[in-house]
Amino acid sequence: MLTALIAWRSSMKGLLRRTLFNAFALFALSILLGGVTIHGGLQTLLFGGLILTFLTIFLEPILNLLSLPVTFVTMGLFSLITHAILFYVLTVLMPQIEVRAFVFPGTTLGGFVIPRMMLNTFFAYILAASLHSVIISTLNWLLRD
Repeated sequence: MLTALIAWRSSMKGLLRRTLFNAFALFALSILLGGVTIHGGLQTLLFGGLILTFLTIFLEPILNLLSLPVTFVTMGLFSLITHAILFYVLTVLMPQIEVRAFVFPGTTLGGFVIPRMMLNTFFAYILAASLHSVIISTLNWLLRD
């Protein structure tokens, strides 16, 4: 009984942590990418983080299993598409979170020039999902136990 209670508490802590990380990543995406808009305040971010957490727990393994042959052939690159699908499902479930086409103004980073480019909705989802993964990985690395 005690071990079940400890395991439940540990899993709830992990669920809360993932939800907060996803909420922060959504907030950061809305600042970094012009195509990601979040209508609402903290409640929308937290609820969006919770939905994204449940999508990654339940839907992502199914998508990964279904796309396993394609992911194998593309050496893991197709996983960007599965993350983009998760973001699409999130925007369907929460209309307050919106990913749309936008124009990247271009920038120069350490001598490298990234030109101005227009991203359609498909690539906006892929860029948002990729950047979300980078933010989550960075947070996990910085705040590991």
